[in-house]
Amino acid sequence: MATELSFVEYVTEQSGFGDRITFKRMFGEYGIYIDGKVVAFACDNSLFVKAADATATLTADLPRRPPYPGAKPYPVGDELLDDSERLHELLAATAKAMPEPKARKPKRKGP
Repeated sequence: MATELSFVEYVTEQSGFGDRITFKRMFGEYGIYIDGKVVAFACDNSLFVKAADATATLTADLPRRPPYPGAKPYPVGDELLDDSERLHELLAATAKAMPEPKARKPKRKGP
């Protein structure tokens, strides 16, 4: 089941990051970014937060499951969607723990 756009919009609204949070469609699902860093995935209308050592205590009580077949289990943050403060805290800590995005090479123009 593909994730509904309304679910992703709700996640971004609840996070409280304003223009700093964006999302991109990926294989029928969505990647969620803060300041250009991928912090979560929306798959099957669930929020899968990128795991990081720095966020282990914040995700310790969250269930874990793979976002798609063959993937490793991710913390599932669905229960945080009605707790904007906790959601914001977890996504901020995740963004801080993720590496800076790589600079994109400019596309070559044809002859």
